[in-house]
Amino acid sequence: MDLGLDGRKAIVCASSRGLGKACALALAREGADVTINGRNEETLAVAVAEISRVATGKVAAVAADINTASGRAALVAACPDADILVNNNDGPPPGAFQQWEESHWQAALDANLLAPVFMIKALIEGMKKRRFGRIVNITSAMVKAPRSAMGLSTAARSGLTAMSKALSVDVAPFNVTINNMLPERFDTERQQQMAKLLMQFKKITYAEARAEIEASIAARRMGQPSEFGDACAFLCSAQAGFISGQNLQLDGGSYPGLI
Repeated sequence: MDLGLDGRKAIVCASSRGLGKACALALAREGADVTINGRNEETLAVAVAEISRVATGKVAAVAADINTASGRAALVAACPDADILVNNNDGPPPGAFQQWEESHWQAALDANLLAPVFMIKALIEGMKKRRFGRIVNITSAMVKAPRSAMGLSTAARSGLTAMSKALSVDVAPFNVTINNMLPERFDTERQQQMAKLLMQFKKITYAEARAEIEASIAARRMGQPSEFGDACAFLCSAQAGFISGQNLQLDGGSYPGLI
């Protein structure tokens, strides 16, 4: 299927590794000019080389911290007329409610609510004028299935979900869509870290920790980043113009609810 992305311009935040890079790879392969982002220049350079091998358009990189106004400004300046914005950022670590101080809550809000909101604000008017825009927020399964240990993530990302839903109604007449992707248990560095935490907590081996995580997934395996990237590319496609304000679960069928 031709997704109609040839010549489209995309910004993918926090995309030097993990799910962000998977989205950048998929968009580049489908013909979009892609601007990726990260804080480590060496990691970014490796990602640019990898993405360039499959790209048919341009691949650029901006080393910047999108949790800061200056970092976001630098990223937007590199691609001010982006047709596609994929919001992504590191999630806060798990923990215990009583241990979190104001600084922990503020850091979670800065990274997982305010950073994506201000990226949207910077680009959405241009999308409306050009009558094409695709905004995808990478959030978390914790938005729909909260757990107290992930409370920082749940709170910040639920706020982004609500704001995006409200805004999606306003921009729908301009062929601008806003959707959220809710991943759980994809085989990235994040899950490797979670396995190591489980290993330490339960005094088990890394292989046992991985097996326990996989057993908790309905599909009995972790998702592949490429599967996530391809789903993102479709949400950004010309064909997806009638899909907006939605939360797409990507969890191997694990979510138990109806809605």
